[in-house]
Amino acid sequence: MWPGIKLIAGAVATEGDPEFGISRGRLLPQHHVFSDREITPQTRQLLQDSLVLVHGGMAQNVGPILEMVTEAYLLRSREQWLARREAMDILDEIAEALKAGDLRRLGQLTGHNFSGPLQRIIPWCSNRYTESLIEQCQAEYGADFWGFWMLGGMAGGGMGFIFDPKVRQAAADWLQQVMLDTKQEMVHSLPFAMDPVVYDFAVNDDGTRATLSATGSMPRSYYELVIPDLLRRDIQGLSPSRRVELQRVGQMCRVADANDDTPMRDLAERLLDRMLPAASSAHSDSQSLDKLLADNGFDPIAHHQLREDILSGRVGLPQNRLPATSRIEDVLPEDVIDARRLASTTDISPATEALAGGKVAVLTLAAGVGSRWTQGAGVVKALHPFCKMAGKHRTFLDVHLAKSRRTGQLFNCYPTHIVTTGYMTDGPIRNYLDAVEYPGEKFVSSGRSVGLRMVPTVRDLRYAWEEMPQQLLDEQQEKMRQSGRAALNNWARCQGEASDYRDNLPMQCLHPVGHWYEVPNLLRNGTLRQLLQRQPALQTLMLHNVDTLGATLDPNILALHLQSQACLSFEVIARRLEDRGGGLARVNGRPRLVEGLAMPNEEEEFKLSYYNSMTTWIEIDPLLDMFGLSRGMLVRQDLVDMAIRNMSRRMPTYLTLKDVKKRWGNGQEDVFPVLQFEKLWGDMSALPEVHSRFIVVPAVRGQQLKEQAQLDGWYRDGSAAKIEELCAW
Repeated sequence: MWPGIKLIAGAVATEGDPEFGISRGRLLPQHHVFSDREITPQTRQLLQDSLVLVHGGMAQNVGPILEMVTEAYLLRSREQWLARREAMDILDEIAEALKAGDLRRLGQLTGHNFSGPLQRIIPWCSNRYTESLIEQCQAEYGADFWGFWMLGGMAGGGMGFIFDPKVRQAAADWLQQVMLDTKQEMVHSLPFAMDPVVYDFAVNDDGTRATLSATGSMPRSYYELVIPDLLRRDIQGLSPSRRVELQRVGQMCRVADANDDTPMRDLAERLLDRMLPAASSAHSDSQSLDKLLADNGFDPIAHHQLREDILSGRVGLPQNRLPATSRIEDVLPEDVIDARRLASTTDISPATEALAGGKVAVLTLAAGVGSRWTQGAGVVKALHPFCKMAGKHRTFLDVHLAKSRRTGQLFNCYPTHIVTTGYMTDGPIRNYLDAVEYPGEKFVSSGRSVGLRMVPTVRDLRYAWEEMPQQLLDEQQEKMRQSGRAALNNWARCQGEASDYRDNLPMQCLHPVGHWYEVPNLLRNGTLRQLLQRQPALQTLMLHNVDTLGATLDPNILALHLQSQACLSFEVIARRLEDRGGGLARVNGRPRLVEGLAMPNEEEEFKLSYYNSMTTWIEIDPLLDMFGLSRGMLVRQDLVDMAIRNMSRRMPTYLTLKDVKKRWGNGQEDVFPVLQFEKLWGDMSALPEVHSRFIVVPAVRGQQLKEQAQLDGWYRDGSAAKIEELCAW
C-alpha cells in the first residue's frame, strides 16, 4: 500500500484520534517512507541483487504465536522484555545499515535478530525446516552467505536469504532445489501447503495504484469464479449491473473461436467445467476402497452389527451419554493412590527388579495425525519437531525414545519400545524409526482396525441440530439454515439411513475407530505374540499417549501399580481449568473414568477433581484372561478376532457426526454430515470384572500437549526442562 522502503512505528493516541481517552496507542501506526537521500537508489538495487526472496511452502496458523508474544508483553516477563529492547536496538542498526548501503551488515543484523531476541521472546517462531535451510546455506556458501531474514510471524513461509551479489543468481537456483529436497524429507513432520518458491521481485516505489481499463472487461479468472454463482440464481433477482455483466460475458463467449488468441478464447469451456461435474471413476474408487478396508483390518461382521444397533436405536448420539438417572460424584480419597505423597515411602525393589529383568515394555500410541495440534494440516503428530532440547529440534517420538534410553542406562536393561500406528501414519513412522538408533528392541504395531463411515439417520441429525447447543441466528439466516437442514435430511433418506458412505474418495470414507483398539491391535497383528516369544519374561506394559511427554518407567509409580495387584492402573492428574473431556468419577457409587462424550451434562465435569492422563500400567496375563485368551492362544487368528469382537460389544460405542467434503467438477465441493464411531480406552475401567486402580501423579508427568498454544506455558513453567532431565540423547 505504501511505496518503497518504510519504517512502521506505533503511535501514541492524541486528541482527534478515535482511540484517544480509550487506549494509549493509536490503532493505525505511522509510516515513514525512506527517501532516495536516506536510502540511495544504488542501495535499493544492491538489495535486489543480494536478497533471495522465497516462500518456504509451510502454512501455519500464526495466531497462537501472536497470542504468546502479546501475553509476554502484557506480563512484562523480564527475559522477553530485555529481548524486545535488544530487537528494537537491532532495528535502529538495520536502518543505519540501509542508509550506509552495507548489505553484509544488514544480513548479520537480520540473522542475529532471528536467532537471538526473536527466539528468546518466543522459541516457536523457528522450526527445523528453516534452521536446516540456514545451515545448508552456511555450509554451501560460507562467507558469501550474508544472513537470514524472517519476513513473517513465524519462519517457514515468507523468508529472505542474503548473499553476495556475485553468487546471488546461482544461490537462488541452488536454494530452490534445496528447499524442495528438504521439504520432501520433512513433508510428514511439518505442515506444508505447497512446493517452495523463489520469487522474482523488485522494490515497489509506487505503492498500491490502479489504472482505468478502456476495455471494460475483467480478467478471465474473475469470470470463472463469479459467473457460475450468478447463473445458479434467479436472473430476475439480479441487479441491472449484474445482468449487463452476464450479457457481456455471453457476447465474449459467442465471438471467441478456436483461432482467437485473446485471454477469453476458452472462457465458455472453462465456465462449463466449473458448473458441470466431470465424469467420475466410481468403479475404480470402489475397488480402491475395498482394498483399503481389507488391508487395514476392516471387520464387516462388527460393522453390520453396528448398523443394526444404529437403526434399532441402541446406539446413537443420545445414547453417547450416561442415563440422566446416573449418580455422578467426585471420588473419595480411598478411591485413589496418591503417588505424590506415597512414592517416597514405597518399597521400589520389586519395580527395579522388573525393570532390570526386562519385565516391562513401553507402548506409545501414535496412530493419529493430531489434527488439533496442526489445526488440520496433513502431518504425523508423533513426527512433529515441536521443541528444541539439547540444541536440536526434537519430535515427540524422539523424546519418548530418549526417556527409554535413559531408563536403559539406569537399569542396565533397555526396555522394549512399541509404537502403534494407523492407516494414515504407518509408513512415515516406520521409515522414521528405521533411521533412529535405539539400543533396545523397537516394534511397530500396525493398525488392524478401521471404520467405514455411514450416512446418518434423520433421528441423529435432528438430535444434533435441536438438542445440542446452537448459535441463535437472525430470521433470514435461520430460514437458510432450516432449508439446508431439510435438504440434508432428504439426502439421508434417499441414500439410506445408516448405509455405507462410499460416494467420495476412498480415504474420505474411512475413519479411525478410537484408541481402545490399539491394545487389541497388538493381538490381531501378531506384535504381542512376537514380543512374548522374544521376551518371555515380559509381564507389564506402560501404555501412554504420544503427547503425554512426562510418562516414564518411573520405578516409584511402577511399584505402586505392582503393589496394588491391579490388572489396569490408570494415572490421573489434578484437574486444571483447561482440562476438558471427562475425568475420574464415582458413577452410581463405583469409581471409573468417564469420557466427556458420556457426561449427562457439562456441569458434572466441573465437580471432578482428577483428569485422565491416558497413561495406563497393564498386566499382560490378566488382560489376556479378560479377553478369554492366553499366551498360547495368540497363534490362533480366528480365536483372537472372535475375542476382540466379543469384548468390543461390551464397550460403549460413541457416535459422532463429521462434516466431510466431496469435491467434483472443477473446483466445486459439497459438505455432507456422516456418522462415525469410536471406542475409548478409559472405558475399560467401567467393566465390573476388571480390577482397576487409579494413581494420582504430578501434573508434569500427566500433562498432555493437545494444541501448540500450550507450548509457551509448558516451556515457561519449567515442564520442558524437567522432561529434558529424563532424556538421554
